[in-house]
Amino acid sequence: MRKQFLTLALLGLSVGLISWGFKGHQAVATIAQKHLTPHTAYVVSAYLQGESMANVSTWADEHRNPTGKWHFLNPPLGLSHQQFVDFVSQQSNDNVYGAILKEEAILKDNASSFEQRNLALKYLIHLIGDAHQPMHISRKEDKGGNTIQVRFDNKDTNLHSLWDSKLIDHEGLSEADMAKQYDWANEAQIKKWQADNPMEWLWESYQISTELYADVKPGQTMDEAYYKKYIPTIHLRIDQAGIRLAGELNKLLTDTKAKIVKQALMPQKNTPHSGEKVAAVNLNDIGKYIGDTVKVVDKIYGYKELANMTMLNMGGAFPNQRLTVILKGDAKKYLAAMIQLDSNKKSKSINGRQLLAIGPVTLYRSKPQIVISDPNKFGLYPDK
Repeated sequence: MRKQFLTLALLGLSVGLISWGFKGHQAVATIAQKHLTPHTAYVVSAYLQGESMANVSTWADEHRNPTGKWHFLNPPLGLSHQQFVDFVSQQSNDNVYGAILKEEAILKDNASSFEQRNLALKYLIHLIGDAHQPMHISRKEDKGGNTIQVRFDNKDTNLHSLWDSKLIDHEGLSEADMAKQYDWANEAQIKKWQADNPMEWLWESYQISTELYADVKPGQTMDEAYYKKYIPTIHLRIDQAGIRLAGELNKLLTDTKAKIVKQALMPQKNTPHSGEKVAAVNLNDIGKYIGDTVKVVDKIYGYKELANMTMLNMGGAFPNQRLTVILKGDAKKYLAAMIQLDSNKKSKSINGRQLLAIGPVTLYRSKPQIVISDPNKFGLYPDK
């Protein structure tokens, strides 16, 4: 435990423990989620296996080793735009700029595995937020402002932490309220921001951090005037990060093939059910397992969509089905995503497909059923 703590402490000296703070990153992700196209939203939901973008937005900070350098860039002060571009272009890929390009390439590559896409999306959700935090694009000698000690709200802190979370915390908004109040851009601004490339995002952050260095002295007490001066900048950067994250995902995932998405929607080897000891049973014997949690695979003989559930018949058509699988909540949404994204089919029907279902068997009107709300507990196998 002590070794782990020391490792985290050393990482904190480099780039700050949690960039933008939990609230800032979740606000970025929530804003982005609102600006996804319906198609992109389905693909993102599939790749994240039901987790929201906000929930995974700090995953990269929680798994920093060995990717700690991906969260920042350390250019010297005083560069012109062209000098800045030259400096960034000459660096290795082991920084926030190189990492963003790397993860975007993985998402664009049809040969990428589900695991690669899942990780790339988690990193991208986080790193685009980092790219918009000014102190993550700042000079090396003070570790991005981490060694510049200041006071704020009657507490000791440093310039980096001030911009990561302290100014945001002082505002007192929840993550949800931040996303609502910060997301103010009009259509013209959205179009302009999404047209900019990652190099320009970093250049903007660099210009702001240059101003911040000129506006601070070690040991300085940051007062309410400082907060009022710069909280609009934080609003702007978080909104830009969310809008641009959505724009990048809309571009990257617009041509995603249905087959790739269905692979992601299938239960994966690392999903919860694979580690459970669940009996795989023959559908003909399902009546012997009332009250037990089982796994069954069989053909779909018909299905019916209702407002709050989708009912699928297995082992025979209604009313002669051997088992009814009822999908609710996220599981219902995932099935809808599978059907909608199957763009190669003239018919959206899933009749005849093989369905995997995992759950406790209960009786309803003397008929066995399995009710599923967790999308990891079912899978629709692709057509052969």
